Formats: sequence, C-alpha cells, structure tokens
Amino acid sequence: QVQLVESGGGLVQAGGSLRLSCAASGNIYIINAMAWYRQAPGKQRELVASITSGGSTNYADSTKGRFTISRDNAKSTVYLQMNSLKPEDTAVYYCNANIWTTMTMRGDYWGQGTQVTVSS
Repeated sequence: QVQLVESGGGLVQAGGSLRLSCAASGNIYIINAMAWYRQAPGKQRELVASITSGGSTNYADSTKGRFTISRDNAKSTVYLQMNSLKPEDTAVYYCNANIWTTMTMRGDYWGQGTQVTVSS
C-alpha cells in the first residue's frame, strides 16, 4: 500500500503565497520522480512542476519564477512553494509520485487533491 497525503491548500488573496506538502508512505522501496499537477474546472489536468530523485526540476511556463518544487527524501515528502499567486492558479492540486514498491515493481501514485483558491 502506498498513500500520498497532501496538506497546505486553502484560500489566499492574489499576490499571496501558499506552501503545499505531500508525504508518501506505505510500501516504498525507492521514490523516483515526484510532481504536482493541477486541474481547474473545465480544463485538463496539467503538470505544474516535477522533480527527479536527484533534484532536477521542471516547471510549467506559467509558474516559472513564482513556484518552487522541492523534496525531502528523508521524509518522502515533496513541496510546492507558490508565490505571487494569481486567480488563474485556482485549481485542485494533485501530488504524484513514481515509486518502486519492490526491486521489480514500479507505479504511479496520486494524492487525493487539495483545493487552492486565489481570490482577486
């Protein structure tokens, strides 16, 4: 069993900041890449940011310079620091992790999603 537990979502004014956290637990051998996705009503789910096990990061163009993804391997946790938030950032944010549960089995796991609402 693998679970991803998210926290940190909420309501914030435009220009404000939020920090999302996602902790993985369960039958984990190695966590490969971790990522944050988001989905707004009427829109497709999109990749916001990703980070490899070695710490290499990638960001959606719309979040570059505002969002920062990081991870704490000792805690099996990925973070998303969101600054200068805009109303268009409003979405349900989902944590994703690619995980080796054994030496031979790998899969993608998702958090339950956390609502981020940015008011204008």
